[in-house]
Amino acid sequence: MPHRLRKTRWHRGSRTCGWGRVGQHRKSGSRGGFGRAGLHKHKWTWTVKYAPDYFGKHGFRCPTGRGEVKTINLRQLSELVEELLAEGKLKPGENGKIEVDLSQLGFEKLLGEGRVTRPLLVKAEDFSEEAERKLAEAGGQAIRLGG
Repeated sequence: MPHRLRKTRWHRGSRTCGWGRVGQHRKSGSRGGFGRAGLHKHKWTWTVKYAPDYFGKHGFRCPTGRGEVKTINLRQLSELVEELLAEGKLKPGENGKIEVDLSQLGFEKLLGEGRVTRPLLVKAEDFSEEAERKLAEAGGQAIRLGG
């Protein structure tokens, strides 16, 4: 738009430039607040047009999701038991079974891949069916913690 057609050209010298009584367009009251003030009140039309997702909850978070479960396989467990026996950190208990608490080793669940050569008494939060079966076949036992 050319300068001669702009509104400010014909407001020159009028002191208020079309903003009414003196000082109506001068101070911070005309701004409507700082930042995001008034988005739920007097700036609602701006919110609807330019930031429609600003308010409210979005998406879904599964309430039953626990995240990652720390697991160990029977093969890894039998190797770990051999190492701990060699270091003297585990000892066979009465009736020849070696007691292993997986929660102290940082695991939550025992899985059934591999096989067990010794009778183990394993304590853990959870077991797969295969792991329980293989432990029983080797003469051991699976004990669930916390329930």
